[in-house]
Amino acid sequence: MINARQLTWRVGKRTLVDGIDLQLQPGELLAVLGANGAGKSSLLKILSGQWPLQDGAIELDGHPLSEFSRAELAKVRAVMPQSSPLHFPFRAWEVVALGRTPYGRKRKAVEKHLALERLRLTGTEHLAERSFPTLSGGEMQRVHLARVLHQLLSSTAEHRYLFLDECTSSLDPAHQHQVFQLVQQLTAQKIGVLAIVHDINLAAQYADRVLLMKAGRPLVVGPVQDCLTPANVAEAFALRTHQLAHPEADWPLLVAQREPVERLSPATH
Repeated sequence: MINARQLTWRVGKRTLVDGIDLQLQPGELLAVLGANGAGKSSLLKILSGQWPLQDGAIELDGHPLSEFSRAELAKVRAVMPQSSPLHFPFRAWEVVALGRTPYGRKRKAVEKHLALERLRLTGTEHLAERSFPTLSGGEMQRVHLARVLHQLLSSTAEHRYLFLDECTSSLDPAHQHQVFQLVQQLTAQKIGVLAIVHDINLAAQYADRVLLMKAGRPLVVGPVQDCLTPANVAEAFALRTHQLAHPEADWPLLVAQREPVERLSPATH
């Protein structure tokens, strides 16, 4: 389990994360939602060890996160950031093969075989020989997801954790659902997943728990049905919604009202 207590992070006089207590269990999907600038990505970077701890405490399976070297962390957690710029003309399978860097390299034929297995997980094996910079934004995202899965699934650690920062932002609706179905399969393997999500209904359908953030603070954290309510969504996003009954399941379905936000008036001179 990842256990965080009173996490606070400041840049100058600005507080990006303010006194957050949070746990991430192996085998659960925790969706983090909030408006732009709410502190979601900052929280992810702190929890995953990308940013050094300022205030508060983080334990990974009972040990302070600070006790883990970068190499040790790379074998128990993987991070997919919002963007992963890569301008070298690597083929897609070579990008995925980079995920095995913490474990040492094997013969090229073996590395390629392993990379192709991960590409199949994200439905991108047909892109294996394509030059990475020539891929569409959505194709790049799915290849990078294969890369971080390669990193994590190559580990023999008992508990593993995956951090996803808007991993479906460039994907069409069908591929968004495919990715989160895959994430559910990972949680079935006792992998803990923290995913920053902007689509409220995707989070409602796939998450085990939700953290709603506002101005660096936790607004509410808990089961989907308790957190994703019209009142909480209005508080977090300044968005007016209706809650409907899903025709096939018990998760909430939130739709925008006819006048969901305050209108912006064009500037006049």
